[in-house]
Order: sequence, then C-alpha cells, then structure tokens
Amino acid sequence: MNSPRRKSAPSSRPAAQETEITAFVAQLEHPLKSGILAVRKTILGVDRSITDGVKWNSISFRTTEYFATVHLRSHDRVQIVFHFGAKTRGRAPLDVAAPVGLVRWLAKDRVLFTAGVGVELKRNLPALAGFVRQWIAHV
Repeated sequence: MNSPRRKSAPSSRPAAQETEITAFVAQLEHPLKSGILAVRKTILGVDRSITDGVKWNSISFRTTEYFATVHLRSHDRVQIVFHFGAKTRGRAPLDVAAPVGLVRWLAKDRVLFTAGVGVELKRNLPALAGFVRQWIAHV
C-alpha cells in the first residue's frame, strides 16, 4: 500500500514576489550563475524562515528584513554582502565568528563574504551556511 503523499509547505511569500524572483533567476545572465544558484540554495536551506526576493537589483535574502544580497558586480568569484537591511545600524553583531579569509568587514554593519568559484566555492558552502546561521540571529 502506498503511503499518503505529504503536501509541500506553502510559500511564506506573496505570489508576486515568488514570480519576481523566479523570473529574475531565469533571466540572469552572469558568468558565475551556477555558483550563485549554489549559494542561493545553501542560504535558503539554512532556516525555513529565510526567503529570497529581488532587492537592490539582485538576489537578496530575508527573514523579518533583508540581511544579505548577492554581489552581482563580481564576475571572478561569488560574493555576498551581509547587512541589516536598508538602514545603517552602525554596529556589528559581537558574537558572529567570521571565517578567516572569507569575510571582509566593509563597515560596522556590512560584511563581504567571498565564497569563491568552482571547487573552492563548494568547499566554502558549509562555512557560508554557518555564517548565515549566526548572522540571522541578529536580524
């Protein structure tokens, strides 16, 4: 006897936002698109409260507010800017462990995470997931 199929959880975002991000990703022409999609999958997989959308003309991630944005101007390695939304807060989370060599503080409330490319990117995805877990605790 077949077991009943589980229904997938409904999306926590409006249909228009779902359509917007789906269209943006489908139309994205970028030399690192496969790496960007791997980063997107990793970040979305960290916590069920994380969704993505198009903000600042890029793929951005949010819980209660936006906290990270893919840096699409970088064409040689995949980078993500972590922030606390559109408003500057002027403070950094004190208990976020920054992976050595992957993170550069841009300001007191902004961090550039360089995930890399190819094998390097694949190797850095667990560090990215851990960093996201820590960062969203402060959003």
